[in-house]
Amino acid sequence: MLYCTRADSASISIPMKFPVILCLAALAFYVGPLRAEDAKPAPAAANAAVEKNVSPDEAEKLLKENPNIVVLDVRTEDEFKSGHIPGAKNLSILSPDFAKQLAALDKSKTYLVHCAAGHRSARACLAMDEQKFTSILHLNEGFKAWEKAGKPIEK
Repeated sequence: MLYCTRADSASISIPMKFPVILCLAALAFYVGPLRAEDAKPAPAAANAAVEKNVSPDEAEKLLKENPNIVVLDVRTEDEFKSGHIPGAKNLSILSPDFAKQLAALDKSKTYLVHCAAGHRSARACLAMDEQKFTSILHLNEGFKAWEKAGKPIEK
């Protein structure tokens, strides 16, 4: 038994077994069975805004096969100036008018979107999806992965 004291100092006896069991049953029903697979993160391709997530090798191959793909670098201007994928267009997601600049782009083109590590570009892909861009590719792990893979860099 648990004893609670009210403000007027009267004690109340509350049997705790039933509420605890009820809470645990509700939690188990809500959460469902716990399996090792449930602990794994969702694959990057689960992002509805992205047509395909690509590695640096895949991205390089796609860019060679289709020179019409627009590389969209959503890092800051300073990051872009320190090095970027050759031919990339810089459009900082941190810019106050990012949505306006994004709206000015041709939505029918294919875009390879990246930032430094993938977080900002994932947000940019969602914004592009909201603006009805038709073909979005996302560079997994961003510019850092591109650089680490020894791919060409322009300054």
